[in-house]
This record gives sequence, structure tokens and C-alpha cells, in this order.
Amino acid sequence: MFPDRDPTRIFAPRGQAATSGHLADNLLAFTRLLRRTGLPLGPGEAIAGLEALPEIDLSERRQVHAALRAVMVHRREHFEIFDQAFQLFWRDPEAAAHAAAMALMDGNKPKDEKPPPASRRLAEAMTENKPKPKLAEEPPPQQDMTFTVSERERLSEMDFEAMSAAEIAAAKQEIKRLTLPLDERRTRRFRPDPFGPVADLRATVRQSLRTGGEILDLARRRRITRPPPLVVLCDISGSMARYAQVLLHFLHAVANDRDRVHTFLFGTRLTNVTRQLKHRDPEVAFQMISHIVPDWSGGTRIGESIDLFNRLWGRRVLGQGAVVLMITDGLDREGAKGLAEATARLRGSCRRLIWLNPLLRFSGFQPKSQGIRAMLPHVDDFRPVHNLNSLRDLVATLSDRHGAQRGRMAA
Repeated sequence: MFPDRDPTRIFAPRGQAATSGHLADNLLAFTRLLRRTGLPLGPGEAIAGLEALPEIDLSERRQVHAALRAVMVHRREHFEIFDQAFQLFWRDPEAAAHAAAMALMDGNKPKDEKPPPASRRLAEAMTENKPKPKLAEEPPPQQDMTFTVSERERLSEMDFEAMSAAEIAAAKQEIKRLTLPLDERRTRRFRPDPFGPVADLRATVRQSLRTGGEILDLARRRRITRPPPLVVLCDISGSMARYAQVLLHFLHAVANDRDRVHTFLFGTRLTNVTRQLKHRDPEVAFQMISHIVPDWSGGTRIGESIDLFNRLWGRRVLGQGAVVLMITDGLDREGAKGLAEATARLRGSCRRLIWLNPLLRFSGFQPKSQGIRAMLPHVDDFRPVHNLNSLRDLVATLSDRHGAQRGRMAA
């Protein structure tokens, strides 16, 4: 796959130019490999990596690994993919063969044992450019398409955690097409409307001054309606990192499609990312988020995070009938300490509290963990969020005024 790469000549003594030998070509091929796994890398990262290598001891593999990861990876959730790609590309001369073997082993594993998503994406990237042997020309086989489904339908039903890099990219494009309507609520303000149901006496008197006090026409007005604020609390702990990566694209599309959208991320602490998600370019927005979120793929303190939100942000963003989306699997490492009280207070401050849990994708799901049992009695709607169809169902639910009463699930 990489004919110019010699694994025995990768690292050189300190002081030797980084562009000597095949190192520059290998670094470029390594950057292309990372791009095929889905990492947002470009020529800038390749140049930065090439400039960083002369500043370290090239005979120390750890220093090379740390230097390249520091200048080429910008988001914490990409560390695992980079580490595996580095080990395969720079150490094993038969990396492509091993990657292909990893992909073939996926089908022999038990159903309850799944390989890490990064391994699958890396295996696909390592075998992507491998030339395929030419097969003898045969007549096209006759296929029965009666019970087959289209690629879009298959993608809509696929779990986010099982998607490859190409499938995640296609899912992100589908997410951009989703719109999130909320049932509009009447406000206390009015606007002029010649066909409005309410007579505006003050405006009528002002208009009569133009005609010497004679009322020729009756001014009317109509009450202003607007969607309520949308507040999102998204879990980014280790068990939710894969889903949060895709759901952030959905939240970015929502934040740029409507006003009064407030987004908070929490793991072991709470972070407000509302301003960062307002940026039009999603990659720029996510890079800004990675710089201010210190606990990505860490532990989970749901009770503390919700309680902190109630104390610091509740009065600021939960007015005017706000709708709250809470995205978490409910697995709290603190053992649900204070979680029921914090969730009850949150429910009392908003009009609707919708809990999105990826664990609901399992047909035999039972609320057995302490965190789930503590939160469940205080939510209006308990829904899955693991594929594109679940997001479309969420859109339909939020546009339905009475959807909260139908979807409620008893503890």
C-alpha cells in the first residue's frame, strides 16, 4: 500500500533534517490515512507536523507520537483514532494486511462483543487504496430487489456507534436537512395588523391627529407568536462521546436555523457552548468547543451538572415556556446523588422536559440503574436518540403540542 515506506528508517538521530529520506513522503501518506478515517486534516496539519519533527529527538518514538498528535489533532475524541493509526502506520510494515484482518474478524465476533469504532474506520482507511484484482468478465447476475432497501433507508436505521467514517459523513449531510419546528406560543406583545382581531385605540387616536381629530379608520393589532426557547443539556462522557460527536452536528444546524437556542455540555462539569455553536462553519465551531471543554470522554456527574445549571443558568434561559432537551444515558458515577431533586427542579422551571437516551435502542431496555430511576419520574418524554430515524421522530414530537403526554414512560 505504501511502497516507499521503510519502517526501519522512520526515526533518525536528533538534528537530522526532517525532510531526509522518505520521512516527508511518509508523513504525507500518514496525513492522508487520517483524513480517510474522518479526521479533519489538511495541508496545514501536514506542514505543522513536518516543522515539528526537527525540534524533537527523532530516535524517541514517544516524542514523535506526542509532537504529531499535538499539532495534527485538534479534538479529544480523535485521540483514539490517531493513536491506533500511528501504531499501525509507523511500526508494522504489514499494517494494511493487519487492518484487513481486523475488518474480517468483525464478522466472527459474538453479537455482544463489538470492536471499537476507531478500529473499523482505520481498517477501512488502510484498505481503501489497495488495488483490487481484476476478475474475469461474467454476465451480470440477476438480482431479486423485492425485499431490499435503499441506501438512505439503511443509513436511517443504522446506529451512530456502528457507522463508518463515510457513513458518518453521509449522516451529517442528512442532519443538515432536518428542521426543528416548535409549536409557537402567544406572547404579551402585539404588532400592528390591519386584519387583527383586537382594536388598537391608542393607534387609532394617533392616526386621527392627521385628519384633525376625525376617525376615518380603526387601527387593529394582533398578538405576536413565536417559538419558545430551546435549551439542550448534552452528555459528553466516555459512554456518550460517540453519539455526542454526531448530535453536535444536529445541535449546530438547529442553533443556526433559529434564535434562542442555548446549548450546554456536561461530563464532570458544565460548559456553555451556545456562542461557539452560532458559528456558521461547523468545523470552526467544533474546534472552538474543543478548546473550552476540558472533560470530553471523561466521567459523568449528572446530578452536579444539572444542579449547577439550575443555580447559574435556570433563570436566564428557562423563561417564556422553554423546552429542555436532556441528552444522556443516565449512567452517573456519583450513584444518582442529588439527581432526583435537581431533575425535579429543572422540570418545574420549564414547559417540557424531553429526555433522549441512546440506550432505548435496545428492545429489552429496563430502567435498572440508579441514575435512570431517579430521573425518569420527572421527565415529560423519554425517547431514543441513536440514528437518523430517531432524530426525525424527535422533530415530529417537538412540533406536536400534545406529544409530551403520549410519549411519557412510567418509572
